[in-house]
Amino acid sequence: MAKEDKPAPQVVPPRPGLGHLIDATGYSMAGTVRLWHETAARQELILGLVMLILLAVFGADAGHYLTYGVLFALMIAVEALNTAIEVLTDRVSPEWSKAAKDAKDLGSLAVGLMVVCNLGFVGAVGLGLL
Repeated sequence: MAKEDKPAPQVVPPRPGLGHLIDATGYSMAGTVRLWHETAARQELILGLVMLILLAVFGADAGHYLTYGVLFALMIAVEALNTAIEVLTDRVSPEWSKAAKDAKDLGSLAVGLMVVCNLGFVGAVGLGLL
């Protein structure tokens, strides 16, 4: 059978109940593996570890660690969404286009703002502002 003769994959409807939870967990794990292939995500993970060390050096309390954990999770979530935007943009617009560039630039801005928020929070803890 030639490549063109293959039937298109069919969308499988979601399973109900526990099956849906199991499937969603698998999708999240696959997303984690995919995100790991992004250099930016690996750099953000290293940044997160450095920020945790700095929090320890600054004598952060449990509330600081909890807040930083939420900020870090949000940064990784935004990075995942940015990667999804880039993947979809490359799929629907493989040639250069202003719209594709704008989509990618806006996704990058969102990640950059989250990095600044993470750095700003740890800096504020270090300066005793929080």
